[in-house]
Amino acid sequence: MSKAFGGVSALADVTLNLSGGRVHALMGENGAGKSTLIKLIAGVLKADSMSVEKNGQPLSVNDARDAHEAGFRFIHQELNIIPQVSVAENVLLGRDLPRKFGLAVDWNKVKTLAEDALAFLGATHIDVTVPAGDLPAGDKMMMKIAAALVSAEQSEPVLYVLDEPTAALTGEESEKLFNVIERLKAKGASILYVSHRIDEVLRICDDVTVLRDGEFVASNEIPKTSKADIIQAMTGRDFKNAYPKRETPVGGDTTVSLKNVSTSNLQDVCFDIRAGEILGVSGLAEAGQSELLKLFMGIGKIKTGSASYMNEALPGSPSEAWARGIAYIPRERRSEALCLDMSVKSNIVLPHLSEYGFYAKPWLENEDALEFGDKVKLKSNGVLQPVGQLSGGNQQKIVFARGLRGNPRLLLLDEPTRGVDIGAKYDIYLLVRELSARGCSVILTSTDLPEVLGMCDRILVMQHGRQAHLLESAQMTSADLLTYFFTDNEAAV
Repeated sequence: MSKAFGGVSALADVTLNLSGGRVHALMGENGAGKSTLIKLIAGVLKADSMSVEKNGQPLSVNDARDAHEAGFRFIHQELNIIPQVSVAENVLLGRDLPRKFGLAVDWNKVKTLAEDALAFLGATHIDVTVPAGDLPAGDKMMMKIAAALVSAEQSEPVLYVLDEPTAALTGEESEKLFNVIERLKAKGASILYVSHRIDEVLRICDDVTVLRDGEFVASNEIPKTSKADIIQAMTGRDFKNAYPKRETPVGGDTTVSLKNVSTSNLQDVCFDIRAGEILGVSGLAEAGQSELLKLFMGIGKIKTGSASYMNEALPGSPSEAWARGIAYIPRERRSEALCLDMSVKSNIVLPHLSEYGFYAKPWLENEDALEFGDKVKLKSNGVLQPVGQLSGGNQQKIVFARGLRGNPRLLLLDEPTRGVDIGAKYDIYLLVRELSARGCSVILTSTDLPEVLGMCDRILVMQHGRQAHLLESAQMTSADLLTYFFTDNEAAV
């Protein structure tokens, strides 16, 4: 497979061999060519050159229909759904809906097919009749996975391509997916598994291929490789420590104070944050983590209790929050953070336009976009490039550049490294450490427990919107932290 864009090579003569009954990991940093490779075999992009064989026979993949008829199924990282229609319709999207006597849509059959696909995944709690947009992020991903598994129990073994499928899933949901993968393997299916989570790859995959800068670097069986080998192949350098250590002690003034705060989504939240401190917020899915962060952005009304930021009331709106030095990195960068058709420059300066005065000053915007793009090590074709053309990791760096532009006193991070490769993750961690050393307080939510433990000074555990524990992270393991997700606050330390 080879593909170039505007004379720049995205894939250069890459060969990939997939075997039935095995899970093959495809790894590489953002921009390594993984997404291009997937789009080529999906028929979404036309290759400059490509030959495909299935079971030893030549196969033409000129468009998405060819790929589907060949038995290729794709589960993409981004949650591209139709939010206004039902879960059942989203699960069967792109398929001919069953009909009664060849005329009217058989909605009972549609409902049954969707429920069967979700049951195959173990997600029987999802109501297939509700609008897809009403589902939490984890259930939306489960719905997208189910769409690729419609009639999976009856179909012949095919190729399943999973692109960062666990990025939006809880640990329990991920385990359900892993069980399904084992069942598909047992049926003889080939599975191409794209993930930045190396521990996950080492656990569930049989083989791994690594790309770097659009070129093939290495391919091996999992038992014959290691985490260090994969990191070296992906980045060309070694990472001795996954998380940069804190260099400066925390001992500044109180930045944030919440005392028995309750809202429509939160109950009895009580903590202080000092300047430079990094507070992790963790728990099971939809436990109130995002709602807590949004409270500081002026989204949500306090019913009881009191809260302050820099010894004043919390902001009443997102624009006020940005103006007062609060920067927010939301969970879903494509739908909540970025204007994909707009330029790098426009996205970086978006919440800061009032600082340029009454008239637009594009030369100052360009200077800021270049300065803060350099600070986050952004890779792009210039400040005028549309953000939608960039890799996921570089899109995330743009959101961070926007936050840095505001010189924040409080940084709110909601799953900041979701779908980001290990090199870009480390760059993000360094930025967070640098801001912390300058006295910026940080609140970080993440489903990646090692990330929470590796970056945070203390950890707030949420249960059903209620503060359950406030823990010191030192000497704690992921297993230790996980037990607090299921215990009441009598066990708090």
